[in-house]
Parts: sequence; C-alpha cells; structure tokens
Amino acid sequence: MAEPTPNPNAYKFTLDRAVTEGGSRSFVSPEQAAADPLASRLFTVDGVRSLFFLNNFITVTRDPARPWEELVPAVVEVIRDHFDVSP
Repeated sequence: MAEPTPNPNAYKFTLDRAVTEGGSRSFVSPEQAAADPLASRLFTVDGVRSLFFLNNFITVTRDPARPWEELVPAVVEVIRDHFDVSP
C-alpha cells in the first residue's frame, strides 16, 4: 500500500479503490482541503505538507523534519478509517 517515490519527501499510497474521478486533485494546505473529507483528515497528521490524489493513489509530501517511520502508519490509519477498511 505504501511505497517511497524518487522524491525522499514524498510517499505513494495505493488503494484498492478510486480516490478521484475524472482527474487529479492537489491540496497544499488544510484550508484548501477543507471541502474534501479525506484530504482534511490527512492534514491532521503532523508533518503532512501537501497531497496529490489521482485514480487509486495518494501522494503525500511531508515536512522533512518528520520521519516516514512515524508518518506512514498515521497516514495509513487515516485512509483505512476514512474508507472503513480493516488492517
């Protein structure tokens, strides 16, 4: 589900369902994500800086001061909770 990207500050989270229909969506702030329930919840994870949704994946860009070892489990938990998916 979660894999690194060539950018050390971005991680790709692939889902078993679509997160967008008909195009991509990008969010660079909690305010910009306010109308999207999943994006809003992801911005509550400390260290999330921006989001990119396309088809069945989400790319999360982090604050470089926050280690992926902390962020990945928190992001996965938000995604699972949003879609009500068991681990």
